[in-house]
Amino acid sequence: MSDVQPDGSVQALTLITFIGSVFSPYYAWARRQRGDEGAPAQAHCAVNVSLYRRAPGDAGFSRLWTMTERGASALTRDAQHLGIGPSQLQWRADGGLQIDLDEWTVPWPQRIRGRITVRPGAMPGWSFSLDEAGRHQWQPISPSSRVEVDLQSPRRRWHGEAYVDMNHGSRPLARDFRSWQWQRATAPDGRTALLYDVQPVQGPGQVLALSIEPDGRLRSLPPPPRQALSASAWQVARHSRGHQAPQLLATLESGPFYCRSLLRDTDSGALAMHESLSLQRFDQRWVQALLPFRMPRRAAWAGSH
Repeated sequence: MSDVQPDGSVQALTLITFIGSVFSPYYAWARRQRGDEGAPAQAHCAVNVSLYRRAPGDAGFSRLWTMTERGASALTRDAQHLGIGPSQLQWRADGGLQIDLDEWTVPWPQRIRGRITVRPGAMPGWSFSLDEAGRHQWQPISPSSRVEVDLQSPRRRWHGEAYVDMNHGSRPLARDFRSWQWQRATAPDGRTALLYDVQPVQGPGQVLALSIEPDGRLRSLPPPPRQALSASAWQVARHSRGHQAPQLLATLESGPFYCRSLLRDTDSGALAMHESLSLQRFDQRWVQALLPFRMPRRAAWAGSH
């Protein structure tokens, strides 16, 4: 979700809800100790919020991050509602997705509290297997949406474009994938371009290149040529795909196994959100030992909904 404000500032927000937090060191430790069946997904839930702002004239972005993991007692859900601790997601009668956030940032505590309203566009209904066995699925639910952000803490209010998708699977990602590169861009004419470049543990890689019209019509395209990007500060490899190399505008997140980048297409000028994930890195115990500093766990929950 992103927007360029009239004053020239750039606002962006990424929000991910996890049931079975796939990047959680606690979930990984539980699976090692008790096996997959002894580590239920609902015992490892989280709301991840990444909030970015670049003020006019600034070269870089300010960043706020939340990802508090919670236990099964913090989870409530039905067909219209998902609650994880004090944060709630609810499908409204008018078709909008209302998200009420109440989270704390790490490593320096600051409250992120307020409401986000996503107004989905067309919902194509397509789902794609990321592996040959069909254990891991990805669904671009509403590639072309709008968002209204109204936060009381920190005080931020804006509206812009949004994108909604979902991943789900039946096995730990590191068992089946070495890495992936993912990218999403909205063209000036409203089309959404999606790239999913997956490297499995065994077998050839898979590249999904999709173009989705604002009305939901979807085309699968031949994968464009691979374009190299510089490695992240943690030496996570990253690349894009296109007929020309994109401009790397900013690295929004950089960690030992993951980085999120902001790109600009050299042809259309469209901004693209890009992520690079190394699951070989995530599976290293020294990496998982670092993660509690960014992903604290609060297993007990005595709140009300």
